[in-house]
Amino acid sequence: MRLRSGVFASSCLLVEVLGVALFLRGFFPVPVRSLPRREARGDLPAEPAPPGPGMVSNWTKIPPPLFKKVVIVLIDALRDDFVFGSKGEQFMPYTKQVIEKGTSYSFIAEAKPPTVTMPRIKALMTGSIPGFIDVIVNLNSPALLDDNLIWQAKTAGKRIIFYGDDTWVKLFPKHFVEYDGTTSFFVSDFTEEEASFPNLLVVCGDHGMSETGSHGGSSAGEVHTPLLFISSAFEKRSGPLTYPELVQQTDLASTLAVGLGLPISRNSVGNLILPVVGGRTMREQLRFVHLNGFQLSRLLQENTPAYEKDPGYEHFKIAEKSHANWIKLYLEGNNSEILLNLGKKVLKQYLEALKTLSSSLSKQVAQYDMYSMMVGTVIILEVLLLLLLSIPKALSSRAEFEVPLSPPLFSLLFYLVCLMLCAVHVIVCTSAESLCYFCSMSWFTAVGVMMLISALMCGILSAIAKTFDNSRLPVKNPVLSSSSWSEIDVLILAGTVGHVLSLGASSFVEEEHQTWYFLINTLCLVLCQELCRNNFLLKEYDPQHSTTVKQNSEEASGYKNIDIPAADSSKLSKTSTSDEFVRGSDKWVSLASPWIILICCRLLRSLNQTGVQWAHRPDFGHWLTSSEHKSELSFLAAVSLLMIFFLVQRRCSLVSKIAMALGLLGIYSYRAAIGNVIFPWQHGSKDISKGITEARFVYIFVLGIVFSGTKDLLKSQVISSDSGVKSTGLWEVYSGLVLLAALLFRPHNLPVLVFCLLIQTMMTKYIWRPLKFGAAQITIMHYWFGQAFFYFQGNSNGIATVDVSAGFVGLESYVEIPAIFLTAFATYAGPLLWAFHLLCYLSSEVSRNSAAVGHGCFCYALMRSLPVAVYIVLVTGLRYHLFIWSVFSPKLLYEGVHVFITAAICLFFTAMDHNHSHKVQD
Repeated sequence: MRLRSGVFASSCLLVEVLGVALFLRGFFPVPVRSLPRREARGDLPAEPAPPGPGMVSNWTKIPPPLFKKVVIVLIDALRDDFVFGSKGEQFMPYTKQVIEKGTSYSFIAEAKPPTVTMPRIKALMTGSIPGFIDVIVNLNSPALLDDNLIWQAKTAGKRIIFYGDDTWVKLFPKHFVEYDGTTSFFVSDFTEEEASFPNLLVVCGDHGMSETGSHGGSSAGEVHTPLLFISSAFEKRSGPLTYPELVQQTDLASTLAVGLGLPISRNSVGNLILPVVGGRTMREQLRFVHLNGFQLSRLLQENTPAYEKDPGYEHFKIAEKSHANWIKLYLEGNNSEILLNLGKKVLKQYLEALKTLSSSLSKQVAQYDMYSMMVGTVIILEVLLLLLLSIPKALSSRAEFEVPLSPPLFSLLFYLVCLMLCAVHVIVCTSAESLCYFCSMSWFTAVGVMMLISALMCGILSAIAKTFDNSRLPVKNPVLSSSSWSEIDVLILAGTVGHVLSLGASSFVEEEHQTWYFLINTLCLVLCQELCRNNFLLKEYDPQHSTTVKQNSEEASGYKNIDIPAADSSKLSKTSTSDEFVRGSDKWVSLASPWIILICCRLLRSLNQTGVQWAHRPDFGHWLTSSEHKSELSFLAAVSLLMIFFLVQRRCSLVSKIAMALGLLGIYSYRAAIGNVIFPWQHGSKDISKGITEARFVYIFVLGIVFSGTKDLLKSQVISSDSGVKSTGLWEVYSGLVLLAALLFRPHNLPVLVFCLLIQTMMTKYIWRPLKFGAAQITIMHYWFGQAFFYFQGNSNGIATVDVSAGFVGLESYVEIPAIFLTAFATYAGPLLWAFHLLCYLSSEVSRNSAAVGHGCFCYALMRSLPVAVYIVLVTGLRYHLFIWSVFSPKLLYEGVHVFITAAICLFFTAMDHNHSHKVQD
């Protein structure tokens, strides 16, 4: 079967999407789980049986509750230093005063990444460590079905009243007798009553925040939150205040369950915070820690086959025996100091066992579904290898090649590989001790995947055999085959390989933006060298170059109607002197363009600090977004919107120009409505709204411009093959995307969009066309700049920099599909706009190279497949690395989403590669 390069690349990416999805499903592990919550309230263990005949413990129930009422005040993004230390006196003076009174216990609770709201609420209420993939469903929180503190309290008949973020209402539906889902709430005072059954006030945070005010990562400010227990039941302590002890956030569920006389949640991996129950008798304290240890050991048994060899389980059994001896002495009426000292020793043994058990269970969260990961990795590597072997044919002048489907699919090797893979599948799925996602699929789906893997393997072997056969044939044109590589080619190869290899180091992943900044800066310098050679050296030493330059300039002038306004007919009668002057001025502008681009990139770097090492340092973006500089931000936003209009409108139709102008005006009105910017005539404060009407006003114009461009594209594809109509249609669709990006970008980020358009215009007119680069080279340059602009926006490889607010622009409430689309578009706007500009440029080059779009699609797919395949292999090997969840896993999510977006881009490339298909048919 004969395929074009674009069709082949798109097909490969679709298969790769399947492999990436399967790998992600296996990589992000399912947290440890116990019985369903309907079975969670089983019989509780009695106290350890004392040794000796006739001695039986008379205590088989949970001790009575310590507190009659518990009030939990959870403050979003509350850092520990906002309460403790000198900042506490400034930000929370009343809380600081309560701490100094001594009737409270203070701790620093450590949260596990990702530090976003929904997973942290799950950790607080269940005591378990939510899976990292929970960050994806953070926006639309489903009901929590695991055993948890709220459900236990409801089952025990307790009344629960809630006021606050409606995430809780979604997680715990029908649990509250009264509730009001709001965005914030205030607790101004509380009273103490019923001294025999005192109340408990818990003040805590779900997560902290970084120095830049974001959260989601693993910095100290994001994972450390205050945890305060305030109650009149606590003895007043005297003496100087000590620095709070570090505990785990998951410890709260166990502690509150004991305090309320409830069973500990079955999936909890937390430890009892002993000082909270320190005022109870020794027997009660030992009973509390025994219940906690029994729950942890049972959870370990249900998730670890060799649980008896676990150090925590062994320590727990030793502590149980010591506990039984203590009970024997207690029942015998021994009240001496020996009993107290032995009780303290047993308590210490229990605490050591709890700590070890909790650590062992926490490590269980990193149990990977290796079989699903391996199947996904094999598919991804096969796709990459197939793309690499197809480079000579895919980048040929015809941009098409014969894909031999019949020999592989009807060969004996294909069926043997299928049978072998099916046998391995049966063996793995019947012997697996833990749940495997790929094994849970239907046999029809599993066999289909096995056949796909076999077909890819046979295709690779066929391609390798053809390569060896072609290498034995004599070279028809040795001059062309031995052509030397240019500096650009060497830089592209070295930069691509260097970037891929750098992904194995956590520091390079954290600071990946530095890699892309270095690559585009180096690219600009090499382009400057190429321009100097093209304008001076070749002209001086090659007598024939003058003819070539003249011919190139004539060809370039033929394309000017694509990127600059059409020249007036009267201008065509200029004298040769003026023509030479224009060509001379263009030459100097061309020579200066790489340096102008370098200046633009340097300005963009100072706009948003990103990464980890220097993210806390002040940048121009923070200066602009401060309330004192709203006038400056308003001026910059207005100028940026005007620049966007002048850079985009030059190739749009009149109707689209009007729609673009009104849409940009609507964007400024939207930002003014939500209080980001102000109008010149606006004095004093203005009522702030959600700006829903203004945003929807802009959406109408975005859809209008996109539909106008789509109409022209359909006309060029179906009715006629007019490249001019197609070029206009593509540019109008591109203009609609620019308008959408301007709406979703925060005001201080609008210069990023301006510089993006400016650099694209300069490189098209003064670099790419004069130097006559090939489609492959231009594609890789677009890809590099797209990656750099991803970080210029302020993005990083951490979850904290995702601008979730973009998903709510123009929406009354959360709507899943629009919110996901808008958030993804705002995050990947840089790569998307550069990829679409690539399509616009290559479509304008079809008269010079009919295979340009196909070449671009293939190279773009290859540039995305290479880092993904290598990174997946690296992450598999580094899955037990110290920074796997804080550094490598967020990057893996970014790479996965980028593959999905690239697949959609390549499909659009293929749909637009209409001219080439007609030429092939002719």
